[in-house]
Amino acid sequence: MSDPRTAVPALRIHSPRDDRALADWRRVHNTVIPHHPLSLADARDRSVRHHLEVAYLGEDLVGCTTVRPPADDSRTATVIARVLPGHRRKGFGAELYRRGLARARALGAEIIETVVLAENEEGLRFALQRGFVETERYVLVPGDTVEWVDLRLA
Repeated sequence: MSDPRTAVPALRIHSPRDDRALADWRRVHNTVIPHHPLSLADARDRSVRHHLEVAYLGEDLVGCTTVRPPADDSRTATVIARVLPGHRRKGFGAELYRRGLARARALGAEIIETVVLAENEEGLRFALQRGFVETERYVLVPGDTVEWVDLRLA
């Protein structure tokens, strides 16, 4: 039996199937990654190419995930869990990550990667605590100051 003082409240998590849910997924993405905002059209495109989920606590938007499945013969998937600042450090990120990891494994992934903004110290710490190791730092556009960090699960 779990200790009620440490139990994580149950989230309602589902794949966004309509524009309202995609807008929520996008809101979390754009809040956590303000340097690379996505449009609703971008979110629709990603929902076709990747497995997306959005999470709520009651009616409150909490976070979202993206699982980029292995491409072609690759056994590498990317799992990204994002939690809005007001809901962090409550176990929600761990739950979203666990679900994303399970989805990636079900899709045949043997290697798991993630990507985090370098300035997102909480996100980097979260990944490192779960066994990820840094593999690369880069900017998307030459001359840009926004640095990204690729990590791989050891």
